[in-house]
Amino acid sequence: MTIIVNLDVMLAKRKMRLNELSERTNISIQNLSILKTGKARAIRFTTLNCICEALECQPGDILEYNPGPQGEDEDC
Repeated sequence: MTIIVNLDVMLAKRKMRLNELSERTNISIQNLSILKTGKARAIRFTTLNCICEALECQPGDILEYNPGPQGEDEDC
């Protein structure tokens, strides 16, 4: 299983840069960059809420579930 973060797609659709999103949400550019590159291991609902509010989107617009081959993810 893989969770894909489409933050870069939503930023492009909204014609917004990461630094502008950081200013609107008070989330550091470093943390947003970790999310954008898909390197984050977790996200708080409050963080997701702030991002969705700033981008005027739904959580499903940012996060996508992609089922991989069975046994791929040992965490579940």
